[in-house]
Amino acid sequence: MLVLTRKKGERVMIGDDIVVTVIDVRGDGVRIGFDAPRGVSIQRAEVVSAVKAANTGAAASAAQTGDLLVGLLNKARKPEGLAAPALEAPTTPSQPQPSGPPPKPTPPKPRD
Repeated sequence: MLVLTRKKGERVMIGDDIVVTVIDVRGDGVRIGFDAPRGVSIQRAEVVSAVKAANTGAAASAAQTGDLLVGLLNKARKPEGLAAPALEAPTTPSQPQPSGPPPKPTPPKPRD
């Protein structure tokens, strides 16, 4: 870590394209400004830490919710080895059930 003493208005260069400027000094606080290309992200460390903590908490919560859903789905399934009853189409007395092989289709009649 490089440690420097700077006065109001003085600058520090980071690489060729980042400039840090001391804007103001008040008591135990220092205001600084950053000039950097648009593609360079500049964030306060406490904000980055808070976002990481929130993301970790959300991921853990989602994992717990997913585990809960998997558990519920497993409970809803029938245990292996027990076959589900076969479903049959309902029949009515007015519809007799055909017996024997199905009838053969008749060929179309030739047109004259």
